[in-house]
Amino acid sequence: MRKSTGMGVAAIALGLTAACASGGTYAALDGSAGMRDGSDGMRAAGGAQMAGWSQASREAAAEMRRKYGEPNEMTATTLVWHNNGPWKRTTISRDEIPHHFPMPHPDVMEQTINYRVPPALFDELAQYDGSVIVERTKGEMSARCDKEGANLLALNLAHEIVTGKRTVAEARRMYVEQIMAMKAGRPAPYTERLLFQPPANGMDADVPAPSM
Repeated sequence: MRKSTGMGVAAIALGLTAACASGGTYAALDGSAGMRDGSDGMRAAGGAQMAGWSQASREAAAEMRRKYGEPNEMTATTLVWHNNGPWKRTTISRDEIPHHFPMPHPDVMEQTINYRVPPALFDELAQYDGSVIVERTKGEMSARCDKEGANLLALNLAHEIVTGKRTVAEARRMYVEQIMAMKAGRPAPYTERLLFQPPANGMDADVPAPSM
């Protein structure tokens, strides 16, 4: 297993903090609007139901509604879209999870693809970004942040770690560089789309124990 080296991002992260919007969230990303519209009734019900949600959660929900239409599932604490854009699933939660890389912000939106990660590389992905979540049996990998562009970035770099293109330290530096480029209006391709094709099925059901 590769060992991560020193991250070397502290100085860059200080500049990122100054560049980011107040309140610790990333600036809103541009997205295509009106891909599919939900009913007025569903929008009204969703707005009333989300009255007690955090600001970051409401902003994420508004952006996903503009881009992908109404969610497929709605509960008191979550909104869920299935097969929206490049995602197998998008889940927005009412409650924030504090995350301090690359700067303090709330994690509220988890976006999932099919993907198989070799078990030997789970440690590397955990060192890279604690908000990249891998489920071996289900064959899924998710990123959790407050903006879709940041989730795309997280998964693109996770894929490069898995395929051996970057070390953990290199991926963390690249993450900061791409976020800063996005904020400055410069090209940031890792935040714009998935740069790889997820498999149709990433499941790894393991094998029965010899005595079973």
